Amino acid sequence: MEQKIKAYDNILELVGNTPLVRLNRITKGFTGNFFAKVESFNPGHSSKDRIAMHIIEEAEQKGILSPGSTIIETTSGNTGFSIAMVSIIKGYKCILAVSSKSSRDKIDMLRSMGATVYVCPAHVSADDPRSYYEVAKRLHQETKGSIYINQYFNELNIEAHYASTGPEIWEQTGGQITHLVACSGTGGTISGTARYLKEQNPKIKVIGVDAYGSVLKKYHETGEFDSKEIYPYRIEGLGKNLIPAATDFTVIDEFIKVTDSESAHTAREIARTEGIFAGYTSGAVMQALKQLNETGEFKPGDNVVVIFPDHGSRYMSKVYSDQWMEDQGFFDTETVEETQKIQYVKE
Repeated sequence: MEQKIKAYDNILELVGNTPLVRLNRITKGFTGNFFAKVESFNPGHSSKDRIAMHIIEEAEQKGILSPGSTIIETTSGNTGFSIAMVSIIKGYKCILAVSSKSSRDKIDMLRSMGATVYVCPAHVSADDPRSYYEVAKRLHQETKGSIYINQYFNELNIEAHYASTGPEIWEQTGGQITHLVACSGTGGTISGTARYLKEQNPKIKVIGVDAYGSVLKKYHETGEFDSKEIYPYRIEGLGKNLIPAATDFTVIDEFIKVTDSESAHTAREIARTEGIFAGYTSGAVMQALKQLNETGEFKPGDNVVVIFPDHGSRYMSKVYSDQWMEDQGFFDTETVEETQKIQYVKE
């Protein structure tokens, strides 16, 4: 009897159902139990596969997209990769407006996936015509038959994680999760996941991770948008110089800020201790976990889930480059021993 071939119809069937992995060495001495939701197991290597699939399929169902349509989006890199991947399989053109803060690796990956990429200056205001928000809007207006994903102001961004990431974490922890710690950029991941989890158990504490130079933490605490909070920072994928409508601040209990340097070193530490090749944003959320543990946030028996949203391959020219780390001033007498010198054997 001929056996059936066990294969997926295409790469998109692998989106979601990412593993929950216990953190062991990097959390040694911490109070509580710690688990990472490793989103790099998505085929596009980040949590953004979930929203790309959800938003595009919703647009298809509503008849907004048709064969040959063009999808336009603003991205720091990960969302763009996911949209480009989905576009390939579904037969759409893809145009992406990317911040110049995005790593060269990310930009090259987007081009490799067939996207047309516009690199826009990072350190301009959101309403500046050169910002990646405004460039994407202009391209949408100029491109006939296009749709603009607009992840920062799209409720479907939240819905994607409410329908997938939240239920997965609840099921994987057997409902025993006590804390969720996640980075907040567009806010879709933390908002959708938290919304679902708090419906199951309102006592679950949700902590958002923000960057110094971003307005999110102060806005959450005061309701005030303070432009004085804004200054350039290097971490990609979290923090904002505007208030994204895709962030549901009501389901986030508090925010904690992390530095560029500590987040970069912690990303490298995740790789060295847990064998998980994590991205810069994952380093940021792990750094937040360290800070929270130091302040006594957790107690014995707590089950803390952190979301590692991205993969280290997107940052080879940044946090995993000794030269880049040195250029940023991130190496000092305490951290320089991290560097591993390459030894060449004479030919």
